Amino acid sequence: MIPESDVFSLSGPIHLKPVDWNNAFNRRSVAASLVQGVSIHERDRQHNRHGFQALAPPWWDFFDFRLNDVLVDEDDASIFCSIYEFKYPAPAGNVPKYVIAFRGTLMEKDTILQDLAMDLRCCFNKLHNSPRFQRALDIVQNTVALAGAANVWLAGHSLGSAMALLAGKSMAKMGCFLETYLFNPPFLSVPIEWIEDNRVKHGIRFTRSFLKAGLTIALNGCRFLKHPELDTFVGLSQWIPYLFVNPNDHFCSDYIGYFEQRKKMNENGAGR
Repeated sequence: MIPESDVFSLSGPIHLKPVDWNNAFNRRSVAASLVQGVSIHERDRQHNRHGFQALAPPWWDFFDFRLNDVLVDEDDASIFCSIYEFKYPAPAGNVPKYVIAFRGTLMEKDTILQDLAMDLRCCFNKLHNSPRFQRALDIVQNTVALAGAANVWLAGHSLGSAMALLAGKSMAKMGCFLETYLFNPPFLSVPIEWIEDNRVKHGIRFTRSFLKAGLTIALNGCRFLKHPELDTFVGLSQWIPYLFVNPNDHFCSDYIGYFEQRKKMNENGAGR
């Protein structure tokens, strides 16, 4: 049984014809569709769907992209990344020349073990050491060198958004700020959003922020207060990825509470 979500004519944004590339919602929908195309392409591979039976191509063809290349995991031979190229030679405005998209965890027989292993790497902050990420970073760097940072997008869902976030951060440290779309990126922390009492949640976040700030000041001798440019976050501040979070997904919903708490702290002067 083919899930309806895999069929572009049933679940894709077919109303986006033509795409208004100046519209943020249109650009988001295109990025999400290209990410979906990576997952469905891998499912096509596992279920031996080729030619007219393949379900993945409409997810990029509809938006005038071609599949330029894919990245395959060396351990399970699964497709985890697709590099799309806009079909026309001179895209203008907000149209990217290349989109590098990463799929999320696939609970399929050929991918579940390796994907869960990657999820564990993510949880323990070891994703950057994985061969999968190193290959991804190489292709991002090569594509930026070919087309320029202004012509390259990154996009990913779940585990794939963790890959895109890490790749984008690595490029930002080198002064390359890529337009990036992150769908349900995992928030690696105790899931405070599960707590129903809002006062308790705010208290925990507030206390945690002060503890982190106190440790930073103690370990750096107030260096980052006197010289903000030494703080890593200052160096990354020009890069602002687009973050899309499902409040019902406990793996990413804490982003909502995190930013709400930051806003409250700034309002009462504690953000400093």
